Amino acid sequence: MKHGRFQRTIAEKLWEERMPTDIAHAERVYETARHRSAAASSPIVASWRRCMVKHHLAPEENRKPIFLSEYEFRRARESAAGLIAESTDELDRIFQSVGKSGCCLLLTDAQGVALERRGASGDDRDFRALGLWSGAVWSEESVGTNGIGTALVDERSVVVYRDQHFFTSNTELCCTTAPIRDHTGRVTGALDISTCRDDINEMTFSFVTQAVKDAAQRIEGNLFRRAFPGARIVVVPSGFGAALSLLAVDQDDLVLGATRAARLALKLDDARIAQGLPAADVLQEQRHDGGSDLAEAERSALRRVLSRTNGNVTQAASLLGISRATLHRKMKKFDVH
Repeated sequence: MKHGRFQRTIAEKLWEERMPTDIAHAERVYETARHRSAAASSPIVASWRRCMVKHHLAPEENRKPIFLSEYEFRRARESAAGLIAESTDELDRIFQSVGKSGCCLLLTDAQGVALERRGASGDDRDFRALGLWSGAVWSEESVGTNGIGTALVDERSVVVYRDQHFFTSNTELCCTTAPIRDHTGRVTGALDISTCRDDINEMTFSFVTQAVKDAAQRIEGNLFRRAFPGARIVVVPSGFGAALSLLAVDQDDLVLGATRAARLALKLDDARIAQGLPAADVLQEQRHDGGSDLAEAERSALRRVLSRTNGNVTQAASLLGISRATLHRKMKKFDVH
């Protein structure tokens, strides 16, 4: 009994030491999130407000993510078989870079279910206790503001740094997450790197953030090519920075599909694509030879990407979501140096 009382006393002491910080965090969330103007100007505060108003969560709750049953988890993986297959190499590659630095990688579906995980075995106990484990549900509804759940809701890359999390129980975490879009441009999952290391800062974490964005884009490229086997993949001009902007065209140069960035740039949707539009018409070129239009557009897009990367072929291929070999073939075909 004495030993048990001693353990309780230690737990109570640790709680008392942390309690002032937790109370201060909860009060800040309540105070900030009640102002609609703050929510309009900050994605994090907007998420806090959703957690309170929509999901009826309280920041002082000590809540961890729920876990799916074995049957539910198996069904989730079966539904996302293509996503898992096209993400495996990227997960392994990133893990080689950050896995030994106290980081955990998660691949989730569109509901925030952790389908795949990578982490050093020495960190397993800590990450499992935090819920950073296969089968956990990291939606906003489940665990409030967090990298995965908020990225899925906002459909954009996010960084949730320590006390930006909604629940006080998650304020030791740093998370950076990028959504993954399927071949129709819809969000189908997310890629996340999380850590609870004390010595990491926002500047250091920015490098991890870029790695996550690049990997998510490569996965999107994999999913796009998987959806259109045998199609010719065309790089198209886009005003959306480094976003993956690709068209899939058939042997007659009719558009079969387009990535999210290409859809936005060319004003395409499912209905227009289903019409079987000529790629040259979609690109709105002013030449008579449609084949020349398509070739010139792709040549211009390649030049722009290579210019942004100062001629670095590896970086350009990464931005385009294609292999270096494929990029070299396109450069040779279009006489781009």
